Amino acid sequence: MRRPVLFATVAIAAAALAGCKKEEEAAAPPRPVLSMVVAPTALPGTRFAGTVQAKVQAALGSRVSGRLVSRTVHVGDLVKKGDELAVLDATAYELAVRSARAELSSAEATLSSAIATEERQKTLLQSNAAARAAVESAEQSREAADAGLTRAKTALVKAEEQLSYTRILAEFDGVVVATGAEVGQTVSPGEAIVTVARPDERDAVVDIPETAEAIALGSRFTVSLQINPDVTVKGAVREVAPSADAATRTRRVKIALENPPDTVRLGTTITAELEGPDLTAIMIPQTAVLQKDGKPHVWRVDGEKGEVHLVPIETGPAVGRALQVAGGLKAGDRIATAGVNSLEEGQKIKVEDEAGL
Repeated sequence: MRRPVLFATVAIAAAALAGCKKEEEAAAPPRPVLSMVVAPTALPGTRFAGTVQAKVQAALGSRVSGRLVSRTVHVGDLVKKGDELAVLDATAYELAVRSARAELSSAEATLSSAIATEERQKTLLQSNAAARAAVESAEQSREAADAGLTRAKTALVKAEEQLSYTRILAEFDGVVVATGAEVGQTVSPGEAIVTVARPDERDAVVDIPETAEAIALGSRFTVSLQINPDVTVKGAVREVAPSADAATRTRRVKIALENPPDTVRLGTTITAELEGPDLTAIMIPQTAVLQKDGKPHVWRVDGEKGEVHLVPIETGPAVGRALQVAGGLKAGDRIATAGVNSLEEGQKIKVEDEAGL
């Protein structure tokens, strides 16, 4: 008679334990998960960082060597066409001009004497007082003196031109963006002393990878300041480097800015975004994807119920650790981005943190 009672007691105890276990499961707190709200973002290869540079700028220097004795401008100074920017020591070139002028005076005197001699010999020839050979010799002397005068004039022009090169003048209205030499320094011909840029015409200069084939002359960009993205300006590609840089394997692209505001200053760091259709897509981290039955899925978070539900998606190409979503999600959906293999359908969750790509 005791055995049925024992079995009943065990059954009651097991039922009690099962009830406690269900109560414990029901009372389990929601599981924290990392998640993100998906939104269309620019596709890789359509956004580039760069700087604002002048469309026209020139590194000005001297065509002669010498010691720099004066530099009247500094970086940021505005200059007008013809303004004196720097001066080299002109002593040697002034002496060369004086020497050339003396040579010219000597050549003019020699020519005058040769002309007078030629005329005298011709007069004597008419009266049979001089030989024909003497006249021809006088003509040759006059021609040599004439050539000497031409040579002296040319030497003087060259010396004066060399002297003028000791003064570096602004070629156009602009702003000084760089200096390459200081007072007292000896500069070589062609060495940059002052770099002047025209601030009215500006370019956004970016380096793009060789794989960015969609970018060509005329491609439209929206350029924004990195320090203030609300400041934007339109532009079009005006120049693409014909070859890639050997080290970075990127091509330099210059985007002509259209009526840029004054806040888009030279040297400002910018972001250039390629304009056009289908240049944005929803990108999610690959850690958010769960493969089920050979197809990709993600856990979509129901914010009102605090649950996750498995939904199938269509994927595009992978870019690094990100994956392009071609279908199954829309902007504003929240998805779990970590621990996707341990979640269950309808599981209660808690959004612990916002995860990004």
